[in-house]
Amino acid sequence: MCGIVGYLGKKEASPILVAGLSKLEYRGYDSAGIAVIDDGTLRVAKCKGRLANLEAQLVEEPIKGNVGIGHTRWATHGKPSDENSHPHTNEKGTISVVHNGIIENYIHLREWLMSKGYKFTSETDTEVIPHLVDYYYNGSIVEAVMKTVAKLDGSYAIAVVSSCEPDKLIAVRKDSPLIVGLGKDEYFVASDIPAVLNHTREVYLLEDKEFVVISTEGIMLLDTEGELINKEVFHVTWDAEAAEKGGFEHFMIKEIHEQPKAIRDTMTSRIVAGKPITLDDIKITKEQIKNLNKIYIVACGTAYHAGVVGKYVIEKLARIPVELDIASEFKYRDPIMDENTLMIVISQSGETADTMSALRLAKARGARVIAVTNVVGSAASREADDVLYTWAGPEIAVASTKAYVTQLIAMYIIALFFAQNKETLSVEQIEEIKVAMLELPEKAEQVLTNKEVVQKFTAKTYMHKDMFFLGRGLDYAVAMEGSLKLKEISYIHSEAYAAGELKHGTIALMEEGTIVIALATQEELFDKMVSNIREVTTRGAKVFAFTPEGHTEIEKTVSSVTYIPKVIDILAPVISVIPLQLLAYYMSIQKGCDVDKPRNLAKSVTVE
Repeated sequence: MCGIVGYLGKKEASPILVAGLSKLEYRGYDSAGIAVIDDGTLRVAKCKGRLANLEAQLVEEPIKGNVGIGHTRWATHGKPSDENSHPHTNEKGTISVVHNGIIENYIHLREWLMSKGYKFTSETDTEVIPHLVDYYYNGSIVEAVMKTVAKLDGSYAIAVVSSCEPDKLIAVRKDSPLIVGLGKDEYFVASDIPAVLNHTREVYLLEDKEFVVISTEGIMLLDTEGELINKEVFHVTWDAEAAEKGGFEHFMIKEIHEQPKAIRDTMTSRIVAGKPITLDDIKITKEQIKNLNKIYIVACGTAYHAGVVGKYVIEKLARIPVELDIASEFKYRDPIMDENTLMIVISQSGETADTMSALRLAKARGARVIAVTNVVGSAASREADDVLYTWAGPEIAVASTKAYVTQLIAMYIIALFFAQNKETLSVEQIEEIKVAMLELPEKAEQVLTNKEVVQKFTAKTYMHKDMFFLGRGLDYAVAMEGSLKLKEISYIHSEAYAAGELKHGTIALMEEGTIVIALATQEELFDKMVSNIREVTTRGAKVFAFTPEGHTEIEKTVSSVTYIPKVIDILAPVISVIPLQLLAYYMSIQKGCDVDKPRNLAKSVTVE
């Protein structure tokens, strides 16, 4: 989700690269850098922080040249720092690389390269790439890049330049976006279209495992066998703002569609079929897990709703008591903690003020803290004993979507890791859940291709001022998040209730035309949920239900239904929340609200 820009032509590369990176700042980043071939010498400028820091550096020490690559980095492997910033180079300083994505097998490659005498200066997965290109270089930079890519597992968009062949720029992609801009006697590569719109509207959209070789003689598109590819030129008709959103109308809908990739990335290297679960650099031992007497999960807002699911799955799978707390309330109730207590704090930004207060209280009382966050180098990641990153990439829309689903994935990973160490589940039971988790990205894609029913429902109901969300078990947790999303961006008052609580007061609000959103994804609770739905329809409510494929009998009870792909019950929240996100989005669109920037809200709440 970082920004890549590359240029080869007759103009000075540095200002073009920096200007292109500025068009990608919306993606979020924590460092920036460029590499340019200056009179046969590869020169690199990079630094932690905003793009303005790089610009100031280039004013002090200008870099000339007509070929170069640039990058804005969102840290995943290694904290934000000058050393971890891109571009990365080989030891001889003749090959430079920028990279978006995650190299899953980088530890194995790093160890192998070190055995060959290569030295590493960063904590990143990316640094293996220039060293591999160096290892394979034998007079053809194109051949060396192709051999390198054949060794990489994971997702990537890569651009490479070398002073050994200063008239070439090579790029390739897999699972991470990359486009090629076609100008007059000049060419561009970029991770997104806005980076090139000031220069050209003619682009190639690269597909997975397609290489582009740009030289002073022209451009070639190649497959993995080195065979030429013919590709149609795509003419960009969007305005710059739309292009930044990848053709989507809003960042929120773009980020909803990025969830399958975010789910996949967050599981990367942690959930692997047939292998034990790993938690990156988390140092909690098997003995410490067995001695835990209590876990607190502490968070705010959407992250709190991820914690509701976390409490359920940790208790169910690992059999450890879990208390869930709203961070703003936690420290005011004098919680009981000791060295056998674990706190899990969840925060997209890692800077949420109330969550950080709770974290510091836990540390002061001797508890161990695991932070689940999306931002490398954030306060939570620095102050916690351990950190599990959610690899969602930058989330621009204020209402969280992909950060939430990756927080769910983190909760499942932690629960399974604890169950694995406590042996509360058999190896076979853990493997069954892991295999089902690995199918989630594809099932999330299926949900996104079937949104017409949601759109039609919102077109008929957006004028209502009140709505109710109902669910049982894990469905209640998802109902809470669905209700919050609706409130956040459409300003429709909504409440989520455990469906079994209807008779204890809420049913008094049901009357002719009341809108109820009902989730029925839990098999053992399905019949009970249908009974609750009948209770509200009998009183005139209009019910929009979400249930797994195959439960067509629910159509007799509700006004409208959306079927979602069938998954094992415990994983249903990852899939069932997506249509609720779409519901909130389309309600907001119908009402003409500012989807990405709802009133009175901020992306990161850094004051109590």
